[in-house]
Amino acid sequence: MQTYEFNTVVHNGLIHIPKQLIDKKISNARVVLMVDTVIKISEPVKKRFTAMRLKTKGLTFNREEIYERECFS
Repeated sequence: MQTYEFNTVVHNGLIHIPKQLIDKKISNARVVLMVDTVIKISEPVKKRFTAMRLKTKGLTFNREEIYERECFS
């Protein structure tokens, strides 16, 4: 097993591997994370998806018309 050491910045939970290591086409790796500082996030993480409600009462659906659309053919 070879060992490579580098410093990087964690951005949104992602660790970026330097280009010179990406070029080595590493397939398996064991990662040991040693943290210098921990920054407390004051703002909560925003959700990417939210619930959505549709009122379908009174709407009629024609299955034949739905499947005639090009995206389903």
